[in-house]
Amino acid sequence: MFITGHGISGSSDVHFLKLPKSDDKRPLATAIRTSDVVGAVLDSHVKNVLVIVNTCYAGSLRSELDALYKNVRRDRREGCRLDVIATCGHDQTVQVRRFSTLLRDVHRRLRTNAGITTPHLAVADFIAEYEKGLASEEDRQRYRLHHLIDGSGSTFQSPCLPNPGYVDRRAAGSVLQDLTAAEYWLDRATGRVHEADAGWYFRGREVLNRRVASFLGPTRDRGVLLVTGAVGSGKSAVVARAVVLSDASFRQDPLYKEAFELTAADTIPPEGAVSAAVLAHRRTAAQVASDILQALGTEPEPTTQPADDALVRWSQQIVEVIRASGKPVTIVIDGLDETVEYARVLRDILEPLAEFCSPRLPGQRQAEEPSRDVPDPAVRLVLGVRSSRPLPGAAGDVTEDEEYGLLKALRVLFPAAEVERTDGDDARRDIEEYMTALISAGGRHDVARKVAAGIAPMISPSFIDARLAGEQLRASSDPEAMARDTAWQGQLKQGIRGLLQRDLALVEAEGLPFAVALALLRAAAFAQGAGVPWSNIWPNIAGVFLQQSLPPQEWDLMIEKLLTGRLSGYLAHDHEDDRRVYRPAHEALASLLRNTHDDLLADEGAR
Repeated sequence: MFITGHGISGSSDVHFLKLPKSDDKRPLATAIRTSDVVGAVLDSHVKNVLVIVNTCYAGSLRSELDALYKNVRRDRREGCRLDVIATCGHDQTVQVRRFSTLLRDVHRRLRTNAGITTPHLAVADFIAEYEKGLASEEDRQRYRLHHLIDGSGSTFQSPCLPNPGYVDRRAAGSVLQDLTAAEYWLDRATGRVHEADAGWYFRGREVLNRRVASFLGPTRDRGVLLVTGAVGSGKSAVVARAVVLSDASFRQDPLYKEAFELTAADTIPPEGAVSAAVLAHRRTAAQVASDILQALGTEPEPTTQPADDALVRWSQQIVEVIRASGKPVTIVIDGLDETVEYARVLRDILEPLAEFCSPRLPGQRQAEEPSRDVPDPAVRLVLGVRSSRPLPGAAGDVTEDEEYGLLKALRVLFPAAEVERTDGDDARRDIEEYMTALISAGGRHDVARKVAAGIAPMISPSFIDARLAGEQLRASSDPEAMARDTAWQGQLKQGIRGLLQRDLALVEAEGLPFAVALALLRAAAFAQGAGVPWSNIWPNIAGVFLQQSLPPQEWDLMIEKLLTGRLSGYLAHDHEDDRRVYRPAHEALASLLRNTHDDLLADEGAR
């Protein structure tokens, strides 16, 4: 309920609503007591109530409502969410259209930099975002909101406050139910540079994709597949392609039709082949376990004692869910090498699943259960993990880090695991196909093919370099001339560093100073957890690297330019603690940005 108009504050701290014929000297007889209106709503049958009083002297309602609230029955006070907000203090007047103007700014922030991902807002979040629009101390004192009745607490969402920045989940039953997670898998699977890009650019890799599709096929229900390769060699693309193309809801999307037409049918996994897909990047072992449970459609059970280890409980719960599923379960974990606790992931999450992944021995039958006809639990694991490239002349796929690396630990844990590498000799051909598709998006296929053939040998097997270079060539008015330019080739040979330097030099034309852009990128690289939230946190961290302060509105403008301009392809987004967060699009890029001794702006040739 929104109450607005003229308010009268009586001599006894009683607040009245003024009517057309009210007499200020006779409010009891000629005006309406505001607390009577508010009280009627609070004591109604409506379960969730938010009252906003936007009248002069509205803050004087506090003492009245404190006494009146006691008359609301206890079960309603404790079982419902009842809140009252006043837009000014007890001795202040409201300014015409001031509240609506500030509310419009709140709506804009909630759709952009607030980054709140929940469907509804907590009243405390609404008040916090509202007060960010009060620039001066004087404005904060005069126009801040007053929470007169707090019936929902600081963290509980109020159904009375729908979040305008919330994006609904995908169709029920989809392994990509969380939209932010879905965007990650789509980014990797398609090879797109920007979130709004609807193209499908990854090509080639038919042998590798065919083996992944076969592993996920209907003829086997157990096993472990390790997709591995050097940094930037497209491991996540292979894994994400399998996740996306097996997803039931995505297969209804026109983009799926394009992907299907671009490749052989036997490289596409069956529908529903993946039960759960999670990203381990910067996640603790407990978070990975929680993500797996939620992806399997089960809420993690709360721990009952302070000393309880949530990871142990959730790992047991994963096993229980698998045992009760009645069908094979396929779990995909990407970025396993980027988890902050990979030893615990191996020991507490993956090791208990080993018995369900081991191939059945010849003649082995399922255990018979007289009480119910439930097949033996069966699990397929697809794990994306980084490793060094094979040593020259080494037998098999022994790598530089094999002796102590995560890949070796996984092979010890799963002796029968299949290993597919993404940095083999065919990577060069696949990168050429990928860059051709990227550059061809501008309608110049013949030029794209020629340019990609010349560039691919310089950057193979790095698909991240191909992605960034392909975007620069696609944006060029003359990709062929740009590819021949020796200065650009020199930057290209530096990999991510050289390509980033070029984009930093050009971004100033978009109104984003390169020093500000670099500070924002470094802030995202240094952020802990899944990334940095926009709000007022990203500007504060970036200010440390910029070594100067900017007004909040200026920071918001700069971040908006970063997220919509040529540098947007350097960032990925995720969600954490109900906030949208941003991080570098690849760990190799994050490592480069975290090296503050490398002054990426020092090279005059890059500017």
